[in-house]
Amino acid sequence: MRSTRRRNSVHFSRCGFTLIEAIAAIVILTIAIPPLLFALRDAHVQRIDPVLSSRARWLATEKLEDIIADRHSSNRGYDYLTAGNYAAEPSVAGFANFSRSVSFTETLADLATAGDGYMTVAVTVSWTDGRGTTRSMSVSTVLTEYTP
Repeated sequence: MRSTRRRNSVHFSRCGFTLIEAIAAIVILTIAIPPLLFALRDAHVQRIDPVLSSRARWLATEKLEDIIADRHSSNRGYDYLTAGNYAAEPSVAGFANFSRSVSFTETLADLATAGDGYMTVAVTVSWTDGRGTTRSMSVSTVLTEYTP
């Protein structure tokens, strides 16, 4: 009979957690959970940044294509390409957090010396990223006065 009691008492002591094991688990979880939550929050904020950058590039390219179309239009042409014809957009229609501006620089063939015949067109799009930082992206091209 004596051996049966010992076996049962040993068996019962192996089931469940001791108080020290429970406290150790709580301490480990208390240390591990906050950094995991911060990492998840940061990942959530950063996942929007590539989407916003892609939209900004698309908006810049869209405006640049409009300018290139105006350059090759029989009604507008090279002389139409002035800042006065492309006003800055503090809020792009349909994209509330984006603004867009266009700049024109007329140069000689070396693209550095001021002159006539070559026009560097730059479209700059600005937006606010997921962390509240203002970002900007510029897309540019060179147009010429030459008509074949």
